[in-house]
Amino acid sequence: MRGWIKAVLVAGVVVVFAGSLFGLWSFKVIGYDTVSGQATFDIRGVVGPDTGPTCPADRRYVDEQPKGLRDDVLPEFEKIKAEARKNNVTLCLNDGKRSSRQQQAQFDDYVRRYGSAEEARKHVLPAGRSMHELGTAIDVQPLSAASWLERTAGSYGWCRRYENEPWHFEYDPNYRAGCPAMLPHA
Repeated sequence: MRGWIKAVLVAGVVVVFAGSLFGLWSFKVIGYDTVSGQATFDIRGVVGPDTGPTCPADRRYVDEQPKGLRDDVLPEFEKIKAEARKNNVTLCLNDGKRSSRQQQAQFDDYVRRYGSAEEARKHVLPAGRSMHELGTAIDVQPLSAASWLERTAGSYGWCRRYENEPWHFEYDPNYRAGCPAMLPHA
């Protein structure tokens, strides 16, 4: 009888552990406005490549190479990545440079998803309006790395620009004097 109880307990622990792992794997982060309680961001729709090396800090994301970033922006990205490492922060580039075609395809997908261009614009800009197309914007994952980068308050020239996208940062050397006020959305 004792052997049976032990087997049931071990099986129960395995099921609970496996369920916890699955729960973490499928975990979705939704941010909330501290005043209204309305959802402000949802990482289920975070854009980024589907293939490539995974982010070691959060395997839901790809850590893409920073190719396509503007020539003056690439070394600045390398600086923050190195500085993050010094601070024991794993900073992954989930999305960097996009072509106009990629940007428009993403916008069109969000129009289908949200039902109107007006709603889609709250989450993604149409082609010709995104800093990703210019090679000066990055989407950082995991959110703990994005939080670290935000706390640098522009001292490296990178600032978070949208309240509903805690992963989106844009580079401008003028930001070293301080980040501009965030916009509510794209």
